[in-house]
Amino acid sequence: MTDHSTSPSAMDGLSDSDVRAELARLRDSIDNIDAAVVHMLAERFKCTQQVGRLKATHHLPPADPARESRQIIRLRELAESAKLDPAFAEKLLNFIIAEVIRHHETIANSTAPEPPAAE
Repeated sequence: MTDHSTSPSAMDGLSDSDVRAELARLRDSIDNIDAAVVHMLAERFKCTQQVGRLKATHHLPPADPARESRQIIRLRELAESAKLDPAFAEKLLNFIIAEVIRHHETIANSTAPEPPAAE
């Protein structure tokens, strides 16, 4: 991972224009990372949509609590090794999981056979 920090003491000797240039550089990096996150989430949701269709076709439940628990443990470990707050990572994954389950429920409801019409 790239260290984008600049120590406060190193920043003390910078002019206003240098500080603005450093802010712009850092913000450009943040913008690039945000774009990558959005694209990665889009790819992830493409895969989870396929999982949802597969589950619906085979009458599997939209949620898989055992897998979700394993994923949370795995992500917390990844977060710790990346020096990211594991609680934040867990909250983010829980938000994503809730959205995935919502998508899976929608898919399951849209592929459910229609009940016979009443005569």
